[in-house]
Amino acid sequence: MGTSSAFGGQGGGTPLVPSWLEDGGAPSAAPNGVPGIDVTAPGNDADAAPAVTSPPALPPIPPMADPTRFSAARNNFSRFAGSGGSDGRSLGRAVSHYVGSSSGGARTAATRMGSARGAGGRLLGFLSDAVNRGTAEALRALNLGALAGRPIEEIFLGLADYVCPDGGSIDEGIAREAFIETITDLAGAGITDLDGLTADQMQTVFELYATNAIEARLCNDIGAKTITLPSDSREAERVQTRLHDFIRRAVADALATSRTVATALTQDHVLAFVGRIYEQAFGILQIMGDVEAEAR
Repeated sequence: MGTSSAFGGQGGGTPLVPSWLEDGGAPSAAPNGVPGIDVTAPGNDADAAPAVTSPPALPPIPPMADPTRFSAARNNFSRFAGSGGSDGRSLGRAVSHYVGSSSGGARTAATRMGSARGAGGRLLGFLSDAVNRGTAEALRALNLGALAGRPIEEIFLGLADYVCPDGGSIDEGIAREAFIETITDLAGAGITDLDGLTADQMQTVFELYATNAIEARLCNDIGAKTITLPSDSREAERVQTRLHDFIRRAVADALATSRTVATALTQDHVLAFVGRIYEQAFGILQIMGDVEAEAR
């Protein structure tokens, strides 16, 4: 989770899928900087009145979501955290409610990953290029050739601005936090040499990133500065580890069920692949949560 005692989140009234997650930005202005006025239209001159055109349509404002939609997930996660990580049934209910009720299902939950989908696609695209053409060539294509031959942690830190450009939104912060967490996870996963990266290791790196991104998204959503981890550091670590492992199992299962070979993906298909993995992972998480909630 990247926290020691509490983690913050958004208010419950935030739309399920804010328009900026799907939108490319605000409509562009006309050549003279004023929307709806086209001074370059045929027949216009300096003395003639400019032609007035209809302003571009703005994207619809998403309806506000139920402000209490995180309550069930938050209450169950509070019980799980309060148990020091031993109450698996509450963890299962928290995750199941988060995907099914709070997020509106696996597909909407995946859509809400926003920047983490784009970052996952860029990471996977780079790794695929490194496996197929070599790390040096993959870095040179990004004007990062000076990183060739450096330790893997240095290379990934150098890739941070490409994979997840720093921005001011919570969504961009989640994507970047997940990438930094992934860098710290590499050694523990036995991935120490990018030059000798295998297809299986490439999948592991993406698995780590997707797990960290989903975990950060979930904690940000249901945290809302109301859930405090146990003061005992061992219990707090157990809470974090159990949640992380729970999510990673779902991501690993989603990747295992995919018939696509990631190293063979073209840039045009990487983002769709990443979105599909997120959706499948959320679907598996909901099933796992339901099973855990009923466990004796």
